[in-house]
Amino acid sequence: MSTDLEPPPLSDSSLHEHQPLHHHDDMETDVEHPPLARLGRWAHSHRKFVIITWAVLAIGLGVFAPRLEHALSGAMWEVNGSESLAARDVIDEQFGGLSSQSAVVVVQSQSTPIDDPAFQQVIADVNELIAEEPGFGQPMPAQPGMDGQTVMIQAGANVDPTEAVRSAGDLGEEISKLSETVAGDEISVALTGSPAFWDDFNEVNREGMLKAEILTWPVTAVILVIAFGTLAAAGLPLVLTAAGLLASMGVLYGITQITDLSIWTLNFAMMFALALGIDYALFIVTRYRAALHAHPEDPQHAAGIAMDTAGKAVLFSGITVLISLSAVLLVPIPAFRSMAAGMMLSVSFVLLAALTLLPALLGPGIDKFALPWHSKGDHHSEFFAKLADRIQAHKVIVAAGAVAVLLALALPLLGLKTGMPGITVLPEDEQARQGYDMIADGFGPGGPGPIQVIVPADGDAQAVADQVMATEGIVMAFPPQPGMEGASIIQAVGAYDPSSDEALALIPTLRTDLPDGVLVGGPVAENYDLDQTLSQKAPLVMGVVLVLGFILLMIALQAVIVAFVGVIFNLLSVGAAFGVGALVFQHGIGAGLLSFDSQGYLTSWAPLFFFALVFAISMDYTVFLLASTREHFERSGDAAEAVRGSLGHVGRPIVAAAGVMIAVFYTFAIAGTLPMKEMGLILGTAVLLDAFLIRLVLVPATLYIIGNKAWWLPRWMDRILPNVKFAH
Repeated sequence: MSTDLEPPPLSDSSLHEHQPLHHHDDMETDVEHPPLARLGRWAHSHRKFVIITWAVLAIGLGVFAPRLEHALSGAMWEVNGSESLAARDVIDEQFGGLSSQSAVVVVQSQSTPIDDPAFQQVIADVNELIAEEPGFGQPMPAQPGMDGQTVMIQAGANVDPTEAVRSAGDLGEEISKLSETVAGDEISVALTGSPAFWDDFNEVNREGMLKAEILTWPVTAVILVIAFGTLAAAGLPLVLTAAGLLASMGVLYGITQITDLSIWTLNFAMMFALALGIDYALFIVTRYRAALHAHPEDPQHAAGIAMDTAGKAVLFSGITVLISLSAVLLVPIPAFRSMAAGMMLSVSFVLLAALTLLPALLGPGIDKFALPWHSKGDHHSEFFAKLADRIQAHKVIVAAGAVAVLLALALPLLGLKTGMPGITVLPEDEQARQGYDMIADGFGPGGPGPIQVIVPADGDAQAVADQVMATEGIVMAFPPQPGMEGASIIQAVGAYDPSSDEALALIPTLRTDLPDGVLVGGPVAENYDLDQTLSQKAPLVMGVVLVLGFILLMIALQAVIVAFVGVIFNLLSVGAAFGVGALVFQHGIGAGLLSFDSQGYLTSWAPLFFFALVFAISMDYTVFLLASTREHFERSGDAAEAVRGSLGHVGRPIVAAAGVMIAVFYTFAIAGTLPMKEMGLILGTAVLLDAFLIRLVLVPATLYIIGNKAWWLPRWMDRILPNVKFAH
C-alpha cells in the first residue's frame, strides 16, 4: 500500500500539526472509481433488472419457506467422535435403536395395581399402537418402576432422528386418545423420550415464533417511521430484509433435502438476519438521503456515495459477522454447525440485498409520504455533536464511570453455572413433560434419562452390572440385555435429575472405574460429552473470533490502537450482557416478567455460541462508528474534530438501529421458548449497552483521551494493508 504521507508519530503535538491523511475539498467528491460506488451506481441505473431478479429470487425460493420448519430436526446435539455417540451407534445397530432417540410410553395409576387386567390391557394397547407406527420398532417388555404403580415401555427408532421426531408426533396423538379413553379408570398414559420432547418443543417453538413475528414487524415499522420521518424511507429496510430472509429460507429448505438442519437454525437465523438487515439498510438509507440533499440533480451519484461510505461499513460489518459465526464451525457438534451455517447463509443473503437491491430501490421518491417531524437536509445532528462536547469536557470521569458500570454488570459471571436445557423448557401441559414427570415419580429422579452401559461380547456383563449398581449415585440397574452381535446393554437409573451436575458427575466416574472396552452412553452421557466439548472448544472459538476481529478492524480502520480499543470494548459489552443474562436465567431475577421457570443455570451452549453473536453485533456498531470517525479524521487530520463529527453524523442512525435491534431481540425474549429468551435478552442487552453506553459514551471519551495517536499505524503495516478509505 502506498500513501502520500508517512505514518504519523506517536506524539499528539506532531500529529496535530500533521496534514489530513487524505485531502478532500468536499466531503462528497467523485465516487465513480471505488468498487462499491460502482456497484451502487450500477444497481441504481439497472434498477429494473435488479428488482426483478430479487423478486424472482424472493418469490421463487420463498414458496418453500413455509415448509422449512417442518423439515428441520430437533436433535443433532451429539458430539462427533465422542464415546456417547459411539455407544448410541452400537445401540442402534445391536439393540433395536434403544438409544437416547427411542420413544418411551409411561403408564401410571395411583389406584389400579400393575397386575390388574385393566392396567395390563392398557399396556397391550400401547404395544399395539407402537407396533403400528413405522418409525419405531417392536416395543420392549414393560419395565416396572420402584413405586409399583408405574411401567415404562421403550421402543427404538427405525429411522433417523429427524424422522423419529415426526413419528413421535403421530404416535403422541394416538397415545393422547388412549389416555382420554382410560382416564375414567384412573390410569394415565403419556409419550416421552427425546423424539417426543423435540416434537412438543417444535410445536411450542412455532407458537412462540409466531407471537414474536406478530410483535416484531409492527414495532420495527413504528421505530423506522419515527427514525426516517417518511413512510417511503421506512419501508425500504423491511423490503430488503424480507427479500433476503425469504430467499435464504428457500435455500435452507433445499439443504434439508440433502442433510439435516437443526430447528434452532430457523430461530436464530431469522432473529439475527432480521435485526442486521434493518440495521444495514438504516445506515445506507440515512447516508443516501444526506448525499441526495447535496446532489439532488444526480440520484445515481448519491447512491454511489452512500455505497462507498455506509455501504463499505456495512460490508465490513457483514464480513465481521460471518467471521464470528464461522469460528463456531470449529465445534464438532452438528447442531452448532447447522445453526452457524444457517445464520451465515441468511446474513449473506441480507447483506447481498443491502448492497444490490437497496441501491436499486433508492431514488428521489425516498422522501415521499413525509410525516410532520420529517426535515430534509444533512444527516448531521447537533444534539449528538453537543453530546461529544460534553464528553470531551469530562472525558476521564466519563470513561471511568462507563467502565465501572460495565464491570459491575459483568460481576455475576464469576459465579456462572451452565447446563443442558431440562424438561422445564416445556409447559406443564405438554405430553412429553407429563410423561417425564411420571417416570421421575415411578423410577426416581434419574429415571427419565437412564445411563446406558454397553459391554462388548467378550466382557462379563453381569459383573459390569454389579459394578454399576455398586456405584454411588446409582439407585437401580436393569438386568443386562444381549444384543444381536453378542454385546450387552445395562440401563442404570441415577439418583439425580439427568440435567443436574450430580448426574453428569456419574459419567466420568463410571468411565474410569468400568473395564476397558465398556462404553457409557445415554442422555446423561451425551449431555456430559456436550458440556465437556463446549468447555474445551470455548477458548479456541473465542480466540479465533478476537484475533480475526482485530485484524479486520485494523484493515478497515488502518489503525492499530483504535482496532485494539474496539476489540477490548467489545469484550466489555459481551461480559456485561452475559452478567445480566446470569442474573435473569441463573438467579431467576425477572423470571416472572419473562414467563419462565429458572433452571438455576444458563444453557451450556449459550456462552460459546452467544459470545460469537454478541461479539459480531458489537463489531457491527464498532465499524459504523469508527468508520465514520476514520472518515472525518482522513478529512481533518484532527482526532477531536473527528470524534465530534462522527458522533454528529452517525449518532442518530446508531440510536435508531439500536432501537430496532433491541425491539427485535427483546420481542423474542418475551414471546419465545427458554433458549430464545436467553438469546433475545442477552443480545438485546448487548445492543442496549453497546449502542448507548459504549459507542456513544465510552468510545468517544477514550478517543478524546488517546488523541491523534489513536490512529497510528506502523510503516511496515501501512505498506502491506489494503488501502481502505472512507472519506468523501
